[in-house]
Amino acid sequence: MAAAGLKLFKDVDGKAVELAGATVALERHLQSYIERNMEGLLGVRFLASEYYTGARHAGRIDSLGLDEDFSPVIVEYKRTRGESILTQGLYYLAWLRDHTSEFEALVAKRLGIEVAARVDWSSPRLICIAGDFTRYDAHAAQEVGRRVDLVRYTSFGDGLLALESLVTVAGAADAPSARSSCSPNASAPSAKAKTVTEKLGQAPQSLQDLYADLDARLLALGDVHSVPLQEYFAYRRSSNFACVKVLPREHALLVFLKVDPSAVELVEGWTRDVREIGHHGTGSLEVRIRSVEDLARAHELFEASYAA
Repeated sequence: MAAAGLKLFKDVDGKAVELAGATVALERHLQSYIERNMEGLLGVRFLASEYYTGARHAGRIDSLGLDEDFSPVIVEYKRTRGESILTQGLYYLAWLRDHTSEFEALVAKRLGIEVAARVDWSSPRLICIAGDFTRYDAHAAQEVGRRVDLVRYTSFGDGLLALESLVTVAGAADAPSARSSCSPNASAPSAKAKTVTEKLGQAPQSLQDLYADLDARLLALGDVHSVPLQEYFAYRRSSNFACVKVLPREHALLVFLKVDPSAVELVEGWTRDVREIGHHGTGSLEVRIRSVEDLARAHELFEASYAA
């Protein structure tokens, strides 16, 4: 995939001076920098570097992490032009799916037992970071059916680093898991709990239609993609801005937004402050959608969360 032509300019005495960018082979110090700042740069909590996969697989995963949905994350870096970063990353992703207990033990050690209990195995992620990708990389990422992000980096010197999300593939959620992402006070579902996709598929047609309208509104806000997880659909830019939970029995959709509840006028039965209430999904403001009218009046809240 040829470079898209990202340009960075510096104001020098009122004149725009272009800074030369470099996409040379990624060096070890840049990997270390990304790992130290992983949450700010990628929205992922760092767990381990150069993680050894054992004698049988005989490899080392560049970086391991956990994102805000409690999904396991593998980050691989392309250090040479001939390296097949996507193939290698998928190999490690398969290893990770076969070593869930080992990963959860690492999470417990680094982030605590409560966090480890909320690991969501429905959609593990692979993030590939390189100076550039070929069109074959982009096509292969779309075809593998896994959750993959291709991120291009450009170094401009003087501590300036650009990260561009070139390809984001939501992938397909795995079968229901005994683990699920949730807030500290939310209870974990049973091993046979239905996924949010299954709940939507079994919901009345009118609720499915309402979700389709909501989905269209959220995706139309800009550079957005959705990810089906165990308990909710996550709508993301670089991080979540909306999480949608399906309630078939109540004929409602719960949308959790990253909007400060104290900055809006709360309406009983429609909006709620959930900062101190355990819930699945990220976001402090809960919006209950039961009709197209609810969708219309919630649009400004959707925009505010997207902008945030």
